Amino acid sequence: MTPQAKLIFTISLILGTTITISSNHWLMAWAGLEINTLAVLPLISKSHHPRAIEAATKYFLVQSAASALVLFSSTTNAWHTGQWDITQMTHPLSCLILTSAIAMKLGLVPFHFWFPEVLQGSTLTTGLLLSTAMKLPPMALLYMTSPSLNPTLLTTLAILSAALGGWMGLNQTQIRKILAFSSISHLGWMTIIIHYNPKLTLLNFYLYILMTAAVFLTLNSTKALKLSTLMTTWTKAPSLNAMLLLTLLSLAGLPPLTGFLPKWLIIQELTKQDMVSTATIISLLSLLGLFFYLRLAYCTTITLPPHTTNHMKQWHVNKPISPSIAILTTMSIALLPISPMILTAL
Repeated sequence: MTPQAKLIFTISLILGTTITISSNHWLMAWAGLEINTLAVLPLISKSHHPRAIEAATKYFLVQSAASALVLFSSTTNAWHTGQWDITQMTHPLSCLILTSAIAMKLGLVPFHFWFPEVLQGSTLTTGLLLSTAMKLPPMALLYMTSPSLNPTLLTTLAILSAALGGWMGLNQTQIRKILAFSSISHLGWMTIIIHYNPKLTLLNFYLYILMTAAVFLTLNSTKALKLSTLMTTWTKAPSLNAMLLLTLLSLAGLPPLTGFLPKWLIIQELTKQDMVSTATIISLLSLLGLFFYLRLAYCTTITLPPHTTNHMKQWHVNKPISPSIAILTTMSIALLPISPMILTAL
């Protein structure tokens, strides 16, 4: 892919995201979603590998169906209420269809089947884009319409996502699939609280982007795609692996790292809303995800001899840490001490 093409697609992604986030009219939001979908497809399929073409096809079909549902729900709401404003989604059937469409866009259970497969067929850089930036427009729509959506349905989707995201990631050996199920589990935490405190959802989403970007960029630097490859990276970049270890533990939500902050605040808010049983269930379900995070973190500390020619070439190559990875990793593990200021702002 030429640099000019990459520039055009990147500008289109930024344009589509900006249009969706800043619009008040449903047609403009839908147009932004479509621009995003069309701009990311060449980035997924740029390697011309059959797996990448399959991933791009699956992504196109799912996102097109979800965009059609968004348009259908907004049209139905406008038919009954005469309102095209995003915040005026009041018709029950339209709210139900919109919830399904946004769940499909984000990859929430039970509309999650496409996400691990698409991430597995993409490069780590494109996977980072799919896990972070491409979730921003549907998350913005969910944020703007959250007061109108059914809280029971959102809670059900959230608990199912936290359960299946942790459970289905247990037996995976491909790192991209593990990170995909991790994303599904984190989306469950964001969805469960958005009706009661949307600011907490945004805080969780921003910290998730921060930690996921640190993990993806570190893995891209070490070229680790499987657990077996991850076990041989310690001698190539010991300092980078140590930072990856801490970032993974932060992504798991272990105190006193940054990833514990949103879970702590969400459990506290659910308790204030007299949803103690819900808070207990989702906290226990997060232990499933903690297991495969600990397994990933354990693999970063193991040193195995090289067993293939590619690994032999990379053996004892001490890679420097790029400043962007160092900054992202530091923020991913050290933001919890400023939590009193965040609590004051909320």
